[in-house]
Amino acid sequence: MTSQAPLPLSGVRVLEFTHMVMGPTCGMILADLGAEVIKVEPPGGDKTRKLPGLGIGFFRSFNRNKKSVVLDINTEEGRATAAELAGECDVVLENFRPGLMKKLGLDYETLSKRYPKLIYVTHKGFLPGPYEKRLALDEVVQMMGGLSYMTGPVGRPLRAGTSVNDIMGGMFGAIGVLAALRERDETGRGQEVQSALFENCVFLCAQHMQQYLMTGEPPPPMPARVSAWSVYDVFTLADNEQLFIGAVSDKQFETLCRVLERTDLLDRPGFADNASRVAVRPELLATLGEILIHHRIDELSPKLEAAGIPYAPIMRPEQLVEDPHLKASGGLAPMTTDDGGVTDVVLLPLLMGGRRPGVRSPLPKAGEHNDEILSRLKSRQTA
Repeated sequence: MTSQAPLPLSGVRVLEFTHMVMGPTCGMILADLGAEVIKVEPPGGDKTRKLPGLGIGFFRSFNRNKKSVVLDINTEEGRATAAELAGECDVVLENFRPGLMKKLGLDYETLSKRYPKLIYVTHKGFLPGPYEKRLALDEVVQMMGGLSYMTGPVGRPLRAGTSVNDIMGGMFGAIGVLAALRERDETGRGQEVQSALFENCVFLCAQHMQQYLMTGEPPPPMPARVSAWSVYDVFTLADNEQLFIGAVSDKQFETLCRVLERTDLLDRPGFADNASRVAVRPELLATLGEILIHHRIDELSPKLEAAGIPYAPIMRPEQLVEDPHLKASGGLAPMTTDDGGVTDVVLLPLLMGGRRPGVRSPLPKAGEHNDEILSRLKSRQTA
């Protein structure tokens, strides 16, 4: 969406006390959709700005379209200013350790007494219950919530390769904000919204839980699963390149055989229909593997696409930076960074009225908007 186009959350003001991934994701979604999001950072700036290694991209990925105010909420003056700012906002977001905001007097119970229309979102490890005071990380809840067990091979639980629960937890926080705003339109009152990593991960594994409840049999990890489809796997092609191919119907299997110029497989005993092929799946996959090792990925891929066979190359994150579909569809957009450089960022995966919510402002420097935001408070105090 261009800066001139009306955005759905224009006029909504959000005060954000967050760091790392979960809370910032929630704030970024709201900011991308048009809310004015004021990120409160400690003196010296959010430590997420300077994370090394796998955390180096966190701040740039999840803090666009926001304004930055530096406040020391460990001081009485800083807390008083933060509380005043909350009163000027529709929504407050936080994702600090359990009990910290209450200790600072910036929790929902305290602020809602002064500002009953306030919507307050807490992003935590666990919803209220026996685990609620535990500290949690994405990896912790992936282990507790069944995801690592289902992802890795038998005996080797493996976390997903990205912060799935942090990101989705922020998404559910944003969904809660949208629902709470709608409810406030009817009731005139705000409310507390809670989003949690553990419950998010359990939601991701709900289908496997239901599978057990329906069959009485524990679902095996995905690498050891009994596939419902005979051809649904990663194959090694010429030059040691890999390609996922899925033929999930008898018609697709027949089409695949024609693409590979091996229609003789259609007459082979045990390959007549999907159920029969699943029963001899190891033999079928070995046969296809021997055929596919002689095909080049750049020659086979367009044939599979033309034939309507599901397929996918095994892409790496660095390759996605130049992905032609992402570029053509507007999924990547340039953003000026806080050091004055320019980087491409991944936009929200949605269109609204044919438009993509985009980048409207540079990534803020720590405290860049102190004068703008805090002067509002002073002008109202003197009015």
